[in-house]
Amino acid sequence: MVNFHIREYRAEDYETVRDLFATGMSEYVPTLCVHMLKQPWVILVLACTFCLLLTSSKSLLLPILAITLLVAMGRQLLGYVWSMYIDHCLQADLLDIQATYMGGKGSCFWVAEVDECVVATVGARPSEEHPEELMLKRMSVRKDYRGLGIAKALCKTVISFAREHSYQSVVLNTLMVQHEARTMYSNVGFRVYRHYVLPTIYGRLANCTVSKYRYDIPSVG
Repeated sequence: MVNFHIREYRAEDYETVRDLFATGMSEYVPTLCVHMLKQPWVILVLACTFCLLLTSSKSLLLPILAITLLVAMGRQLLGYVWSMYIDHCLQADLLDIQATYMGGKGSCFWVAEVDECVVATVGARPSEEHPEELMLKRMSVRKDYRGLGIAKALCKTVISFAREHSYQSVVLNTLMVQHEARTMYSNVGFRVYRHYVLPTIYGRLANCTVSKYRYDIPSVG
């Protein structure tokens, strides 16, 4: 087991935290592509294109090349859309981490260090919809440090923070492609309480489903 240390965010962590988040989110592009290829309408379009070209050209090579080109173009488009989402996050709460997470008593941001190097992050701040709920955000662990209990320890840090500040629960959102994260949250004690499809054109086309998790803080006394 690797020895790691969890501490609160400091200003000098800024670039490392943002790079860690962007790199971690970029790793989901291949999984998103596979998810997209499983959508019924995508399968139908590719099948119809293949059959149409095969019938008209009497050649197997042309439809194969066309399908390959369509998939490659789709991969590029999906990567572009996903990079826009990452940029949006970097320009939102991660633009000024100090002000967003460290400026009030009810929010905080933590990093996990190994040999004085930041390898994981997590943030927490009050939910905009329900102030009695603490929102867990920006959980990210460097790829070569996953599976070592760091994410679980960060989760427990957020839960302890929520308990100390009298929150009723900790909530978070995950995408359908974040399989390892969803398993980890369930093992910690979070439970799914809602699913919804992102209300955007891309969200509907890709059936991009968000699962909302909750960890209820037991009341004292």
